[in-house]
Amino acid sequence: MATTKKTPTQAKTLKVPETAPAMAPKGTAAGAEPEVVVTESPTIVGPELKKKELIDIIVARSGVKKRDVKPVVDAMLAVLGETISDGREMNLAPLGKLKITRMKKTTKAHIITTRLRRTDPQPTDAPDPLAQAAE
Repeated sequence: MATTKKTPTQAKTLKVPETAPAMAPKGTAAGAEPEVVVTESPTIVGPELKKKELIDIIVARSGVKKRDVKPVVDAMLAVLGETISDGREMNLAPLGKLKITRMKKTTKAHIITTRLRRTDPQPTDAPDPLAQAAE
């Protein structure tokens, strides 16, 4: 019995179920490709913030000495890391509300996916709602 070998140029054809035209959205042809619409604009991500730079920024904003800021930042980061790894939600005022959406443990790492919701800052250049007293 002789067998024929398939050559790489022969492609398999898939049989499309007869229900495919019924599943097509209204107003489109059964064989038409769907159009993908992307409304989000790409965001440009800057360099990541390292702990050393974070400490320098806090020293500059607060006026506290670096030797006093470093243990506080280390303790704060440790507490935030433990809270996230426990799966707890956080609501920290200027940062926003952080919610854990997924947790996955791999052999080398613990992958935690989060969502951070921030409110839009209120404009500070608005005029004072109270009228000034007449002189």
